[in-house]
Amino acid sequence: MKIYSVAIENFRGIRTATIVLPDRAVLIGDNNTGKSSVIEAIDLVLGPDRLNRRPPVDEHDFWQGRYVAAVPEGENAVEGDAPKIRINVTIVHLSIEQQARFGGHIEWLNVETGDLYAEANPAGVDAAAIVAALRVTFIGEYNFDEDDFDGNTYYTRSLTEDDPPATFSKKDKQHCGFLYLRSLRTGSRALSLEHGSLLDIILRLKEIRPQMWEATIATLAGFDVASDPELGISGVLESINTSLKKYVPQEWGAKPHLKVSSLTREHLRKVVTAFIATGNGDHAAPFYRQGTGTINMLVLAMLSQIAEDKQNVIFAMEEVETAIPPYAQKRIVHELRKLSAQSIITSHSPYVLEEFGLEQTVILARSDGGDLSQAKIALPDSVKHKRYRQEFRTRFCEGLLARRVLIAEGATEATAFPAAARRLAELNPAIYSSLEALGLCIIDAGSESQIADLALLYRRLGKRTFAVCDKQTDAAKGAIEAQVEHLFMHEEKGIEDLVLNNTTAAALGRFAEMLDWPPHLLAQYPDPKAQAVAALKAYFGWSKGNWGIAEFLAQCTEAEIPQWIRDACIELRKRCDPPPAPPAAGANGGDLFADIFG
Repeated sequence: MKIYSVAIENFRGIRTATIVLPDRAVLIGDNNTGKSSVIEAIDLVLGPDRLNRRPPVDEHDFWQGRYVAAVPEGENAVEGDAPKIRINVTIVHLSIEQQARFGGHIEWLNVETGDLYAEANPAGVDAAAIVAALRVTFIGEYNFDEDDFDGNTYYTRSLTEDDPPATFSKKDKQHCGFLYLRSLRTGSRALSLEHGSLLDIILRLKEIRPQMWEATIATLAGFDVASDPELGISGVLESINTSLKKYVPQEWGAKPHLKVSSLTREHLRKVVTAFIATGNGDHAAPFYRQGTGTINMLVLAMLSQIAEDKQNVIFAMEEVETAIPPYAQKRIVHELRKLSAQSIITSHSPYVLEEFGLEQTVILARSDGGDLSQAKIALPDSVKHKRYRQEFRTRFCEGLLARRVLIAEGATEATAFPAAARRLAELNPAIYSSLEALGLCIIDAGSESQIADLALLYRRLGKRTFAVCDKQTDAAKGAIEAQVEHLFMHEEKGIEDLVLNNTTAAALGRFAEMLDWPPHLLAQYPDPKAQAVAALKAYFGWSKGNWGIAEFLAQCTEAEIPQWIRDACIELRKRCDPPPAPPAAGANGGDLFADIFG
């Protein structure tokens, strides 16, 4: 069993989205793109315990918090016009048992086109692409009469064919085997007995129903806390009891003593948890007090238990890399693949992302209007697949995770430009911002001939693209400008010339004194400060791509950094972090104060 697609309307930051998922999917994109919201949406539809929360959704689960109809001033809202959360999940690869259980709700899907049919062998369609499918829909809405939020899951076909529509029950969901693993939430309750914890899931799958609650409650009910007279507490309670008798009859209350409170099943489920020995000794502590990495590996061990007892599991997991070293991150990815029919992962780790092929990588991007879209990585002809895999961590990964990408001509520009922006932001934060603060990822193109193709790669994925380079021919310049939002091109032959010709003698001399000069350059320039321009030109050439220019710019004052670099940093800030629009007339704080207080 696997999820073929999920369609979302009005859920959290997503106004609309339709995502088609491969068997092994990694969802990537910048923070707040909607990766977690996609998995949360699936959990609302398929998670057996998700709807136990009351209410199942709240104000903040609706797109832009809109859960009542927008009406003109002075008119009343109409209940039917209120926005609703709608999440539709289409499931394929159903087992024989699942097809039998879901019976008349089964449809037939062409996985190549996405078309649905009522028959398994529609006329004129290649039967090889037709598979059994089940559509399920969650609807969340605001209930005017109850002044509360409702949410339920239905067989999608029944929404139009039946009255009332058929509910997709908790038992139905348990037959789908969807498990949503969040590092913090899942790990913190993995070995507790709370409903929906991993231990609870394992016990249910093994059909173990421990008859322990009544005996535990009886034992705790008979246990007097601090009853030893030497502790003094019982004496104080007895004196309170004596005083109490002076004022009220005995049947109103008597004999106060200390007991364990809230002796209910639900309370015990929350407080009973497993203890694990730490280190080499016998001392045990609650499992959730272990290191985060240890907890995550414990979760993985429990997942293997679940997969052994339940076939056709769909695992969705957020941030595999949390507090886990790279080799363990890779192990988790491969274990999830072995244990599940389908795995859906979100990650920011290059060690995780490089384990997925191009067709398994789902790039998510969200517009300002809340429309979430997916894209696949399409490599330009000049970027061979082998090169992409070999240089994934160093060149491609960071750009895939960012919203804005600055393509640099070479390694020197890729190190120098961020260093200059960072230094300028330290010296004059009112005018400049670091590239990191602007959400800009800088990518080393490797050569000027690669800038346009790499910009095309990221632009196709919905990224805002910029480029920085030396002077180009008109043809090369035009090719780059066609793929980027803005090209920063200086008129010098190289960045070394840009810096040496546009800084001050004082800055060059100071840096020459700071350097630990390599012997071969010191032999050529015995007094580097006296020959600063020539000596540093040789040094920058020798250290090209190895932070030489970056280290120079990092120690400059604002006036010592070339004007072209300063102007480029100002323009980037203007484009990536524009100043807020001026307030409308009468909307300033003073007028508002006057309106309120007269």
